Amino acid sequence: MDMEKKYEEVKEILKKENQEQLLIRYNKLNELQKEELLNQILKIDFKQMNKLYEGTKTKKDFKDTKVEPLEYIDKQKITEEKRKQYEQEGIKILKEGKYAVVTMAGGQGTRLGHTGPKGTFELEIGNGQKKPLFTLLSNTIKEANEKYNVHIPWYIMTSTENNCQTVNFFKRHNYFNMGENNIIFFKQNEIPMVDENGKILVNEEGLVKEAADGHGGIFEALRKEGILEDMKKRGIEWIFIAGVDNVLAKMIDPLLNGIAIEKKCLAAGKSVVKSNPKERVGVFCKKNNKPSVIEYTEITDEMAEKVDENGELLYGESHILCNLFNIKAVEEITKNTLPYHMAFKKAKYIDSNGVIVVPNEPNAYKFEAFLFDAFETLDNMAIMRVKREEEFAPVKNAEGVDSPETASKLYIDYIKNRK
Repeated sequence: MDMEKKYEEVKEILKKENQEQLLIRYNKLNELQKEELLNQILKIDFKQMNKLYEGTKTKKDFKDTKVEPLEYIDKQKITEEKRKQYEQEGIKILKEGKYAVVTMAGGQGTRLGHTGPKGTFELEIGNGQKKPLFTLLSNTIKEANEKYNVHIPWYIMTSTENNCQTVNFFKRHNYFNMGENNIIFFKQNEIPMVDENGKILVNEEGLVKEAADGHGGIFEALRKEGILEDMKKRGIEWIFIAGVDNVLAKMIDPLLNGIAIEKKCLAAGKSVVKSNPKERVGVFCKKNNKPSVIEYTEITDEMAEKVDENGELLYGESHILCNLFNIKAVEEITKNTLPYHMAFKKAKYIDSNGVIVVPNEPNAYKFEAFLFDAFETLDNMAIMRVKREEEFAPVKNAEGVDSPETASKLYIDYIKNRK
């Protein structure tokens, strides 16, 4: 289709959908940008966008949801005999080449004051040394490769914004000597942002303003980008998924794998116990008899403070975004789209008069899918409680909680204790 025809088709669609503002800067764009904008618009599912916008007007109601605690295994209380049994099962999977690691790395390091992909942010690791997050994670995989004499494939989910920079970073670092064929990049999906009146925003370049569709978008991206097919060709059966910002993520853990196999679960997750009942974290639970995560905004004070006969919190297992899935579970999850959650954010955009708007307060809706909503498609999942200081050191905020300072200390202490 030539550009003129495409433009006329888009104009008709936008008129029908009452979204004509999307072409406000069209005449100021160069030919490549014009084509990009038209293609962006043709890809928009306006029916879905209208539905998402309507959803911003209603509050989620959980009164008919039956919420119960979800059983877990405390890693520290596993007997030596059981540990060996679990680990043997997990090691077998690794040695047979049936295991892969997926790192979600679509974000930028803006909140950390870093220019570039978050995975390229350098963390202090002691003795005046600094290493990028990607380097620290690669070390974990390389150790396992050496230990089990395998080549674990590493799939890295990037975004449109940071894909080129991420790929170039790995090229410059010679793919950490892991082999170019063993590191595979794929892009996260994006979804348009809308204002308080349901109008899709135009970004500063004059294109559709889009935002990454949340960590729950991982499943659709695995399917759409051909990653699931690649995994099947390689004989992968188990996939570990975690974020790029947890420098202590134990991405290759035969123990967790063995527990999942023993319990006949197609998914497993790691938890750390809440530091206090009011900690702002999502916790594992059962919703209507299905495994799930209840967010801190959903849980009542009474539930948050409830304890069992041993005085432990009934809802105390924090979800730390370290999850293991059998490929069969992932295929099942990708048959349906996960629900989107709304976040009200500050967004710079070009209004219908062509003026750049720089807000001082939230003015637009961003829509994200959450990975843990996928748990509800499963009959059960295995949860293993681990120590925070051994497996959870996130780098999220510039300072304070979950900052480079706290993550650096946790990492340095962990390395010291391993020696």
